[in-house]
Amino acid sequence: MSVFTDETRERAREIIARYPADRSRSALLPLLHLVQAEEGYVSPAGVTFCAEVLGLNKAQVGAVATFYTMYKRKPTGDFLVSVCTNTMCNVLGGQEVYDTLSEHLGVGHDETTADGTITLEHAECLAACDYGPVMTVNYDFFDGVDASTAVGVVDELRAGGRPMPTRGARLCTLKEMAVQLAGFADEREGAVADGGPGEPTLRGLRLAQEHGVSVPGFDPNTPIRSKAEADKAAAEAKAKAEAAKPAPVEASAAPVKGGDGASAPTGAAGVGEPAKPAEATGPAKPADASGSTTRDVKAPDDKSPQVRTAETRQPDAGTAVPDAPGTKVPTDGTGTAPEAGDARSAEAAGVAANAPAGDGKPAGDEAGAQERNLTEAKAGTDADGAGPADANETGAQK
Repeated sequence: MSVFTDETRERAREIIARYPADRSRSALLPLLHLVQAEEGYVSPAGVTFCAEVLGLNKAQVGAVATFYTMYKRKPTGDFLVSVCTNTMCNVLGGQEVYDTLSEHLGVGHDETTADGTITLEHAECLAACDYGPVMTVNYDFFDGVDASTAVGVVDELRAGGRPMPTRGARLCTLKEMAVQLAGFADEREGAVADGGPGEPTLRGLRLAQEHGVSVPGFDPNTPIRSKAEADKAAAEAKAKAEAAKPAPVEASAAPVKGGDGASAPTGAAGVGEPAKPAEATGPAKPADASGSTTRDVKAPDDKSPQVRTAETRQPDAGTAVPDAPGTKVPTDGTGTAPEAGDARSAEAAGVAANAPAGDGKPAGDEAGAQERNLTEAKAGTDADGAGPADANETGAQK
């Protein structure tokens, strides 16, 4: 079992520090890239290392490492050559490119050359249909390849060269790429300055410039506001909108003369008096509209979704949202709502009564229940002479 270097352990602590203390499990993906950067693949030792530093078990780490194809489970070459063989690239010759490389290198899918330089794989899609057929070397693109150019690229790699990708930065080894995927910058001088955009990508930009197409009011230099700044701006906009509302028109105490000199009824819309705007009466309050006796409690933004849901569903009348859809205010028989309670206590009681499943067994997988079912099934077989299939069916029904 390999021992990871002090540098890797220090970087692991730096990765974990990026996340809140109670969310350290989120660091698992970059940590897997980190151990792959040292060993060239995610070894059993790497799985153990990630489990130990995050306080997980190896099964949890292994489930993630085996799900994503970018985590390799066996030693991989310095350069991972991926050829797209999905529909678009295949129509354009992607399968021919892969078959030619496989024969030329003497390896198949997910196999490595004897010198440890090249690992070949066919990819279902590399998300570059407008550049097809494409292949990548350590996830950097080589566009519009054919069998001849693909062989030229791998031969240059095996000879120690670093061919320049069509798009993207200068090539690096798979281990160096894994360091970057773990969240650390490429420290090679000028490495990220190489490369450039592809012509199909620039085509859309040129068409937009030719026809004057742009997003109204878009400023690429506009910074992204924090939540506090956004809330402040929203509050200011709301206050400004409230201030811009017209003042309610008060009813005049003096009689209004009609067109024939007669007095119009006080408060009525006469000839010389405009009708009252709707704001004069004000919107109806929820309690007025529904007759609810529950006070209106506004859920603040810092409440958890579980608490807010519990309040909306009215575990008690005092903290519930009044007149929520599908709810009814409980009364004690006299038409009076009960005293205010605490929805959090109701939520806590529900959590206590439904303990989460541990890592060892899923919820409901109790040995006692299994033994009871087996005993009942056996008893049924002994009583009526049913065969094993009938006994299983009887146990399932019970």
